[in-house]
Amino acid sequence: MDDCNSDHPFEIKEEVKNKSKYMIAKQLIEPKSIVVVGGSDDIHKPGGTVLRNLQDGNFRGSLYVVNPKMDEVQGIKAYRDVKDLPEVDCAILAIAAKFCPSTVEVLAKQKNTKAFIILSAGFHEENEEGAKLERQIVETINSVGGSLIGPNCIGVLTNHYSGVFTSPIPELNPQGVDLISGSGATALFIMDSGMQKGIKFNSMYSVGNSAQLGVEEILEYMDESFDPKTSSRVKLLYVESIEKPEKLLKHASSLIRKGCRIAAVKSGGSAAGSRAASSHTGALASSDVAVEALFRKAGIVRCNGRDELMTVAGIFMHPEMKGRNMAVVTHAGGPAVMLTDALSNGGMDVPHIEGEKAQELLAKLFAGSSVGNPIDFLATGTAEQLGYILDACDRDFDNIDGMAVIFGSPGLFPVFDVYNVLDEKMKTSKKPIFPIFPSSKIVKDEIAEFVSKGRVYFPDEVLFGNALCKIYKTPAPQPEHFEMPDMDVKKIREVVDNAQNGYLSPDEIHALLDAAGVARAKEGVSDNEEEIVKMAKEIGFPLVMKVVGPIHKSDVGGVVLNVKDEETVRREFKRMMQIKDTYAIMLAQQLDGTQVFIGAKRDDKFGHMVLCGLGGIFIEVLKDVKAGLAPMSKEEAHGMIKELKSYKIIQGVRGQEPVNEDKFAEAVMRISALVKVAPEIFEMDLNPLLGNKDNVVAVDARIRIEK
Repeated sequence: MDDCNSDHPFEIKEEVKNKSKYMIAKQLIEPKSIVVVGGSDDIHKPGGTVLRNLQDGNFRGSLYVVNPKMDEVQGIKAYRDVKDLPEVDCAILAIAAKFCPSTVEVLAKQKNTKAFIILSAGFHEENEEGAKLERQIVETINSVGGSLIGPNCIGVLTNHYSGVFTSPIPELNPQGVDLISGSGATALFIMDSGMQKGIKFNSMYSVGNSAQLGVEEILEYMDESFDPKTSSRVKLLYVESIEKPEKLLKHASSLIRKGCRIAAVKSGGSAAGSRAASSHTGALASSDVAVEALFRKAGIVRCNGRDELMTVAGIFMHPEMKGRNMAVVTHAGGPAVMLTDALSNGGMDVPHIEGEKAQELLAKLFAGSSVGNPIDFLATGTAEQLGYILDACDRDFDNIDGMAVIFGSPGLFPVFDVYNVLDEKMKTSKKPIFPIFPSSKIVKDEIAEFVSKGRVYFPDEVLFGNALCKIYKTPAPQPEHFEMPDMDVKKIREVVDNAQNGYLSPDEIHALLDAAGVARAKEGVSDNEEEIVKMAKEIGFPLVMKVVGPIHKSDVGGVVLNVKDEETVRREFKRMMQIKDTYAIMLAQQLDGTQVFIGAKRDDKFGHMVLCGLGGIFIEVLKDVKAGLAPMSKEEAHGMIKELKSYKIIQGVRGQEPVNEDKFAEAVMRISALVKVAPEIFEMDLNPLLGNKDNVVAVDARIRIEK
């Protein structure tokens, strides 16, 4: 199966590779000269604000301005025409869309400009005429090996220059986060949310229309230029459309393996309506499910909004927890209970603290305090007592991996001393300490001082708890390479190559499953009564009889269970052949076990998604499925199964026989390998498979080919 191994987890179309392979010019990251075309004295216009930000940001290179009506703009000599400029590394355009192509042409061809940031709107986001202008610009920049950010963006922030027209500008720090956003306004709001919490930024790229460089290319650059000594370890993404999932997967997982942590918001996941699907897989495998699968495979923490994204980022800025056991330290009972609920419901633990050391700690606190966890040292608790608690959690309680400290104020007295203790203990503690300050207005001065020391805090305990659980449950990136299962690739290709578009016959399905090594029930198909009777005797009773033809067999009375004799076979054969659209009858051995499901669906962008969950009617009622991108390792398949809400049923509850989880995972993995070998498979359902403690066996399958 060597032919299945690839550097990428799923197929990359050659045209996509060529289309998206742009190297980012050094001039975009670290320009020695910048021109603002459309620079203005009016700081309420983009051309004025970006020029002011460049000067306030202490850009150390040469700064030029082009303004056809002025000789000087904000104290800088202005050129009337780009043709009059000297050579310049980077151009920031704040002019009407219709003037951009000719301006870019002069700069690229005559002024050796390699980096372009186009703030202007009015391109493909507006109409076809704008799209034409955009294509023209990209063609020109590509011809000189240049780089384009935008159009329709707020610009770029790096440690070398502040090329944005928005404010405020966050404090830039190499230890801060890198932000890549498909939306300029959202990037601004994300930075605003982060700055309030004390989060610093290392860079920000607003890619706008992503005419040439999108989120994926910026991430690629960050991966390929990553320096473990100097590069930021936290990457944040806001994505509205994933155009190159294979690139995103490759570079996100690569960065995480290098020690980075990545969180992302992917918006636009809901659908206004859904198509009538002929299979369970088709109905469940939406593009948002594919995004979820992609992020899980890459190790990206998926967030649902700006605040959650910045909360996750704040947690990333703290040392990593080594386990899932949290001490909740508080002087207010209600928030502690809510945080405990959030942690417990999200899969983390707030373990009971007891024993001699616990009693020693309790003796240092005021009467009425409790240390069982949550550790409540009352509204009257002191900074000194908080120090005792944090020391005990760090040194004495082995069942604690991290501390969440909830400390607000009713406004009766300052809490500078409390926050100072927190800061000091965070410097020395071997376990991470997460400060949660609910009273952001009442103690704003104290929080400001805490943040000024380089600290990050969290204003909401539940948001923090949910974010921490998301991080905990996000798996590590899947390995770049893993051993594919032994399969009869030649037979698979033979069946698929000879098949017509549409649904495969039972014989073809059997051949594919056998070649892929997926266990299936003994069965046979015929439209002849005597042949059916003969098959029944060969397979053995009891049997299941099913119609061949109708899509939803159960709905039309096309499934009969527990057939125990020849007489019943003959009677049901005659009846079932009269059912509309039926052209044959299938016989299968009747097996016992829990009904599970495996499906696959091909997506134009993401390749094949493979889904698993409980089968039969449960899939329709519960819709409890998990999806992964093919191919996947057995370990990844195990991870999907464990994430099912119905996992306890698979494990066996109340005396029910468990499903052999290893066999289930193997079947998922083999189906993911099958669609890799046979990408012509558009959609498939194995529903149900019957699982017991010994095996997982497919008893019904539908496979659709689309070449």
